[in-house]
Amino acid sequence: MVLSGAPLQRTIERLAHQIVEPNGAGPNLVLVGIRRGGENLTRRIHADIKRRTGISVHMGFLDITLYRDDDAPKIVPDSAISDDLTGKEVVLIDDVLFTGRSARAALDAIIDLGRPQAARLCVLVDRGLRELPIQADYVGRFVPTSPDEHVIVEVRPDVDESDSIVVYEHR
Repeated sequence: MVLSGAPLQRTIERLAHQIVEPNGAGPNLVLVGIRRGGENLTRRIHADIKRRTGISVHMGFLDITLYRDDDAPKIVPDSAISDDLTGKEVVLIDDVLFTGRSARAALDAIIDLGRPQAARLCVLVDRGLRELPIQADYVGRFVPTSPDEHVIVEVRPDVDESDSIVVYEHR
């Protein structure tokens, strides 16, 4: 187990703080969770920003299925972003950064929804082994792994002691 419970919650709170520290939690900030892994993490970061600042920033969720470059089935995306992203500061949020392909697909999808002023990447775990030149702006934990290992992140929508980050070897 890499992280769980209260230490994992503190990591999420630190990410929320890093996101709002430079410019605050203004109307131009939009949190966009990459479906599926980034959804609950986005909800938790959103809740912490609201608790700290009293401001409920814009939040949405992005399905990147149509933008992937692997053999994943191409289905109609189930995205939920109600705001025009033109001129906004968009923070893409995902649970794990590995090859960089999901982040690249999310950037392509975001550009189709408008031209943001800035796009940042926030991940709970950066496991290295990139295939594309993608780097996160906000990282909860660096966990060096081998290609034979998997990182499993369990983050509930609300604070939960069963939240965890686990690395195991793929067989």
